[in-house]
Amino acid sequence: MRNKLSKLAIAVSLAAASSMVMAQQTASLFGKLTDQNNQRVFAGAKVEIEALNRTSLSRTDGTFRFPNLPEGEYELKITYLGAQTITQTVMVSSGENVLPTIELLAQKAALDVVIVRGQRSGKASAINQQRNARNIVSVVSADSIGDFPDQNAAESLQRLPGISIERDQGEGRLVGIRGIDPNLNSVTINGLNIPSPEAGVRSVALDIIPSELIQTLEVSKTISADMDADAVGGAINVKSISAFDRTQDTTIISAGLSQNQLRDELAPKASITLTRLIDDTFGVAAAVSYFKRDFGSDNIESNGDDEAEQRHYSITRERLGTAINLDYRPNFNDEFFMRTLYSEFSDDEFRQANIFKLDGDDSEIERESKDRKETQTIFTLATGGEHQRGLWSLDYQLGYAKSDETDPDGLYYVFVSENPSVEANLDTEIPQISVNAMANDLANYDLDEISFEKNLAEDTETSIQGNITKSFDNKSGLTLFKSGFKYRQREKSALANISIYGGDFDSVNGSKFAIDELDYNLGDFGPGLNRELLREDFTQQLPLLELEALDSEVESNGASYVSTEDIFAAYVMGQFDWEKLRLVGGIRYEKTDFTTSGMRVELINDEENDIEEVINTPWATERDYDYLLFSFNARYAFSDEVVMRGAYSQTISRPIFEQSAAFQIIESNTEEDDGEFVTQREAEVGNPELQPYESDNFDLSLEYYPGTIGVLSAGLFYKEIDNFIIVADVASTQQWQGFKEVFQPVNGDKATLTGMELSWVKAFDSGLLLAANGTFSSTDATTFLDGEKFETDLPNQSDRIGNLTVGYENNSWSLRLTMSYKSDNLEEIDGDMLRIEDDYQHIDFSGKYFINDDMNIYFNAINLSNESFYNYFDTRNRNAQFEEYGRTFELGFRWQL
Repeated sequence: MRNKLSKLAIAVSLAAASSMVMAQQTASLFGKLTDQNNQRVFAGAKVEIEALNRTSLSRTDGTFRFPNLPEGEYELKITYLGAQTITQTVMVSSGENVLPTIELLAQKAALDVVIVRGQRSGKASAINQQRNARNIVSVVSADSIGDFPDQNAAESLQRLPGISIERDQGEGRLVGIRGIDPNLNSVTINGLNIPSPEAGVRSVALDIIPSELIQTLEVSKTISADMDADAVGGAINVKSISAFDRTQDTTIISAGLSQNQLRDELAPKASITLTRLIDDTFGVAAAVSYFKRDFGSDNIESNGDDEAEQRHYSITRERLGTAINLDYRPNFNDEFFMRTLYSEFSDDEFRQANIFKLDGDDSEIERESKDRKETQTIFTLATGGEHQRGLWSLDYQLGYAKSDETDPDGLYYVFVSENPSVEANLDTEIPQISVNAMANDLANYDLDEISFEKNLAEDTETSIQGNITKSFDNKSGLTLFKSGFKYRQREKSALANISIYGGDFDSVNGSKFAIDELDYNLGDFGPGLNRELLREDFTQQLPLLELEALDSEVESNGASYVSTEDIFAAYVMGQFDWEKLRLVGGIRYEKTDFTTSGMRVELINDEENDIEEVINTPWATERDYDYLLFSFNARYAFSDEVVMRGAYSQTISRPIFEQSAAFQIIESNTEEDDGEFVTQREAEVGNPELQPYESDNFDLSLEYYPGTIGVLSAGLFYKEIDNFIIVADVASTQQWQGFKEVFQPVNGDKATLTGMELSWVKAFDSGLLLAANGTFSSTDATTFLDGEKFETDLPNQSDRIGNLTVGYENNSWSLRLTMSYKSDNLEEIDGDMLRIEDDYQHIDFSGKYFINDDMNIYFNAINLSNESFYNYFDTRNRNAQFEEYGRTFELGFRWQL
């Protein structure tokens, strides 16, 4: 393989364009970078005409261009980390549109150290794109995605500096940048904003995307004016492949089986990816992936005071992802595209729980079951084009995206037993619960309540955007002027239909549904409940069940709302290039029209006046706000090896929909206590008056590229954030006087985030690959509630994030051991306690054996350290939630036809 690689070279295909709107003395120069065998393209390469001080960067398809060149002879200088610098003399004649193919054979060492297998290829491509970017970015290339034992795009991103992920049932889904809440990031696929299928949130779970269709994952930590402003954390853009990104038609098939130790079930997955160039002008890229995973988790949690809960999960997840990308390029100056993505993700969950309510002789135990299947779908369609006319460039895109989450038949059973023997120690990581023998006999549990839910959440966005760019020669310093607009119309709705059944269940007890004792690692769980018998019982008994109409009305109306956003944005920006310095500055204007409608729902139970009713009051409100936001990105190249960057930007993040929705759920109970009637009121409410996060962001970094595949970088960042949002008990405030507790999202006062980011990547000639990165930050956040001052960290902010990778690669093997770490973070203020998510460390292994150039078999080991998820109240020994997932092992193959 090394001998073959030593013969690789960069081939440059050059053409002079016709039909250019310019004088006959000028022309445009086009090129494409490939290897000698025309098997792959090179993205992120720097191509220079030093005589004119002109630079172009190769795109993901390996192409570059120089518009408006005077005719004559020029020397091209091509720089790509991992290869020796190559120069080539070319002739450019005006009015010609000739495509001579010129192979520039590199010296033997030029590409010898670039690629042996995917690890080096991926690092080389990502580092070159990062080095030449105009802002501070981190990149994962297509070559790297398959090198980790990652189950989805979110887990691939966690390897980058400053990136962490939020996990659901042990599987990475949401991405945080520099420890910041994932809801504060902008997420786009090919520039199209993706709505979230989950009710209430903005964050998009990146496990929806078939990894086989990803060309690059790009994380922008500093923002420019042509990017969406809602990016306090940063911006994530997923770029899917085009058939033109491949130099030949490809068919890639992969399949595998995994097993989770905790539940000992096999999980199959398979995918196929196709790229086809129908002719020189039309290309198709398509992918289909399927994954089914049977697994579970064991959980124990508490409220930190008088309640503990054991949970046993059995889960089946299925993920189907499909995508088709079409590209039409009739000539070098015009491109048209269509991008589609469809993802269906189902989560079939059966959860059983023991809930221990600690109240001395009045203690009781509830046995609960949750039987539901949520299905999330996302469909996106983007179409647009790009046109070059001399020094002018125009691009535009129309987009439509719709996501939804359905839960059509959620079924919940609650059984209750009084048991004065219950004792528990909650001041420990895994609470110790002591009960008598009666607690494990389901005949002692009477059926207390059944609920049936039909829930639907929908999120739809349509958008239109356009940009126009004018390039200049470099004599004045101004090299680029860009202006554009973007209009987005979004509607988020949640519709809940919840039926609660109570009353007389004719002495039904749990023994009717009992099965053997469950396999539970965190204590004595006792016998389980039969899922099929519960479902069958509900179907048979439904006509006889007594509907709790008032409770059903409260739960349904209180969880339903519709919110809309109309966002208009426009910007101007310019790029200035001097010999070593590049400065990109711009101004962006964003205006938001926000409306929300829902219900104020109050349940009144008044024993004194014998009143039991629900009062529903429609609630609708609207508001608008706008921002003028500045951004500057500077890049100073001391040499090809040493680059300094500095940036200042202003960004915002709009409140998540659930927090800003118009809803109030109020419970008012009047009961007799020692001869007099006492009224207690509690509430959970949204806050449509929430202000967006506002952030001033400062960045400074220094990067060293040693000339081989590697980078050593250090960066400082600082954020001043106003109006951060936190959920708090506001019962003591004037608006809610007389309430026992009221939970509402509120704006904090001010917060600051200060941090340092360090990264080192090095590929050795021996085949060894080392990578390490760490992000260290500190936050100070101040919240005032009714005059009381709370000083905390930012919600969901981790102050330490790190990754370590040790890899080795030769002609036959590719091995990689990785560790990711995320420190503890504040989740919320729960009454007078702080709920903290504990630190988390995840160790994975990936190994590949290459049968030949086209086929390999792989083995992945996920969560080797059997890391658990843990939350606590105030101090680490006071349990809030402990959950374990077990290890997962996967075996499969990948075959490129």
